[in-house]
Amino acid sequence: QVQLVESGGGLVQPGGSLRLSCTASGSIFSRSTMGWYRQAPGKERDLVATITLGGTTNYADSVKGRFTISRDNAKNAVHLLMNSLKLEDTAVYYCNSRHILIPSMNYWGKGTLVTVSS
Repeated sequence: QVQLVESGGGLVQPGGSLRLSCTASGSIFSRSTMGWYRQAPGKERDLVATITLGGTTNYADSVKGRFTISRDNAKNAVHLLMNSLKLEDTAVYYCNSRHILIPSMNYWGKGTLVTVSS
């Protein structure tokens, strides 16, 4: 059983920074692309960023240059550093683990709320 646990969400002012973390239990981390997605109220869940086993990253256009995804394979952890936060970044952020060979092995955390407000 794979469990993903997010942390680091909270309230921040526009222009501020937050660092989200996700730790994964089980052995799947070493075989998975990790990612962050977000869902704003009344909207669909959208990709924020992904990172492969080799460290290749992919970002949504809306966060390029502001957010940085990284992973620590020794600690089964993935992080999302969010700088220059905007009001529109307010959402629940979800950690995702997707097995590189078995698409059905796709797991989600419960989410952590990020609120950007003055």
